Amino acid sequence: MSDKPRRDTGSTGTGAGRSTGQAGNNRVATSSPNAGTGRNPNASSGAGRSAGNHSSGSGRPATSGRNLTPPAAQRSTPASSAGKTGGAANARQNATPPARGAATPAAGRGGNNARGRNQNVQSARGRQQPEERERDHVLRRPPSPAAPRPVVRPRGPVALPPVMTVRELSEATGIGAADILKAMLKGGMLANINQQIDYETAALIMADFGVETTEIVPEQMAGIVEDIKEVLKAQPPEEMRPRPPVVTIMGHVDHGKTKLLDAIRSTRVAEGEAGGITQHIGAYQVEVNHRKITFLDTPGHEAFTAMRARGAQVTDIVVLVVAADDGVKPQTEEAIAHVKAAGVPMIVAINKIDLPTANPDRIKQQLANIGVIVEEYGGNVPCVHVSARQKINIDGLLEMILLVADLEDLRANPNAPAVGTIIEAKLDKSRGPVATVLIQNGTLHLEDNVLVGCVAGKIKSMFSDSGKRLRHAEPSTPVEIVGLEGVPQAGDILQVMDDLVMAREIALQRQRQQRAEAMAATVRGTSLEELFGKVKQGQVKELNLILKADVQGSLDAIAHLIEQLNQSQQAVQTRIIHRGVGAITEGDVNLALASHAIIIGFNARPDPAARRHAEQHGVDIRFYNIIYQLQDDLKKAMAGMLAPTVKEVVEGYAEVRNTFRLPTREVVAGVYVTDGKVTRTGQNVRVLRRGVVIHDGKISSLKRFKDDVREVTAGYECGLIVEGFNDIEIGDALEFYRQETVAASL
Repeated sequence: MSDKPRRDTGSTGTGAGRSTGQAGNNRVATSSPNAGTGRNPNASSGAGRSAGNHSSGSGRPATSGRNLTPPAAQRSTPASSAGKTGGAANARQNATPPARGAATPAAGRGGNNARGRNQNVQSARGRQQPEERERDHVLRRPPSPAAPRPVVRPRGPVALPPVMTVRELSEATGIGAADILKAMLKGGMLANINQQIDYETAALIMADFGVETTEIVPEQMAGIVEDIKEVLKAQPPEEMRPRPPVVTIMGHVDHGKTKLLDAIRSTRVAEGEAGGITQHIGAYQVEVNHRKITFLDTPGHEAFTAMRARGAQVTDIVVLVVAADDGVKPQTEEAIAHVKAAGVPMIVAINKIDLPTANPDRIKQQLANIGVIVEEYGGNVPCVHVSARQKINIDGLLEMILLVADLEDLRANPNAPAVGTIIEAKLDKSRGPVATVLIQNGTLHLEDNVLVGCVAGKIKSMFSDSGKRLRHAEPSTPVEIVGLEGVPQAGDILQVMDDLVMAREIALQRQRQQRAEAMAATVRGTSLEELFGKVKQGQVKELNLILKADVQGSLDAIAHLIEQLNQSQQAVQTRIIHRGVGAITEGDVNLALASHAIIIGFNARPDPAARRHAEQHGVDIRFYNIIYQLQDDLKKAMAGMLAPTVKEVVEGYAEVRNTFRLPTREVVAGVYVTDGKVTRTGQNVRVLRRGVVIHDGKISSLKRFKDDVREVTAGYECGLIVEGFNDIEIGDALEFYRQETVAASL
């Protein structure tokens, strides 16, 4: 290699700390004025290259040097000391040279310093410390496989909560969640690992695995009232005081139950009912001879069977109203069955005795035939003749009620915390959730914390049946309470609690349990094999409904009605996917849109947003205020979902007496019509040979002699061609029929 110094081309150097000499022997080129002799004011220090012109020698980087300067020292070296280091020092500092022939434009002192720092960092990274090498070696080491943990099952009975998920059940019992899900699937329950199940379902599943279980009863649930009769039995006898009787009026529809109560209360309740039918349970209190009597008015229509059953459960005495001109009806017998099941005394009130067609003796005989023997016939059932319209013998009925109440010796403890039963509940627009409760033991005060089923709250105000504000309610007093945090279910038990927080926790736990029981009941309804089989055969047809009503009792009644319709036939099943109290909201419309459901509003109307949303998306909303109109429409809707029935109507018979073959190779049958008629269009024809159908098709041509005709009646001959069939023979019989589509009915 020649020692002749190379001419400076004005290009930048090849990097910080790189040799400016030849690449072959790393000698420094001394003839260049910018060769790092210490005289160039723009010479770069070890930390960076000068912005001036440096000779790059042969253009190749020096590779024999090693960076001996720590990065901190390089960064702190001033630019003026670059002359002392010289190009040779720069050559020794190149640890990670750039690519061959790479050129970087000069960027001034600041840029050179930055470039030098970056390259020194790279050179520092190129050399790992021992601890870093050890750490990388540990990180690269493949992880050792974890040994599977053995499944440890607890010994003895496993304590389970009232509601749990499948995962929690698996963790408590040590049985795999997959095995539990398989067992549930065999039992017809389709679930996932986060499915909530109740204790009864969990105990049944664990029995298949041979695991014994016990239910955990939380401490806060220990004092919860489940049966009011047990509460009354637990009261100290010295604290018990006489209480007013609770009387329920039952009977057939339009036998005068509400008119009788109206005569007792001297109010007009029946005029406010749609169609003259009592739609809700009403609780009223009257005073007779300085003694109070509480009346419950139950609806008379058969769809409100469940409401009448609740009325019999909370009542002390039942007044069975029978019309003297109509007699004992099926609903009368149904009411008697509820009374006997409740085990309460009964008084028969024969109403409408003022009518000319009244026959009380016939009523007593009919009652005796079904096991109700009145006192006149030697039985133990009192009987009173009354007329609600003319107010005849109303006082005699009230005296009989008080007499029976004295014989029953009805008592309660007014000093205990209040316990009662919800008679009715609704959602009021201005007051929120409102419930009618019948206090059965203790005294309910304002500001009491109460637990009502799955709802908690604090009593903010109480009203009597006449609208008077009350500060307390004693036993056998029906009151309307405001302050609950939700709408309870009719029939729920109200209980006074010491702590509202505790009441809310219990209410939340009951909600979870109720939701789990509902989901489990839905899953247990049918097995997967049955469901798949019905879907495959086209047997599963469902009518989805969303029910909204003004009060909870109407919802229960409609649900009972739908259950009866489902039990009466299996072709179409009606499913209630949601029900609630209050106005129809936009959320209800969205749910109906997603589930292809029909919205039923019973004394409930949609808000403007819901109405617009329903009209926009074509969601069907139907409104009712009388129960039997809803029943008729439901039957029609369910019948409309059934496939129409195809009915076959035979219109004529004929016999083949001769055959002719045309040039077109079609066979014409010469027939004699023996019965009915033959029509060229709209009929099908069956070809019978010795009573066996050999062909079923249509008539393509019908003639008499040479003329086309539309029909041929019995007693005439004609010629016809059966479309697509040329194997007709003499002696075959022809049957002519048409098919009619008949709408399905339930």
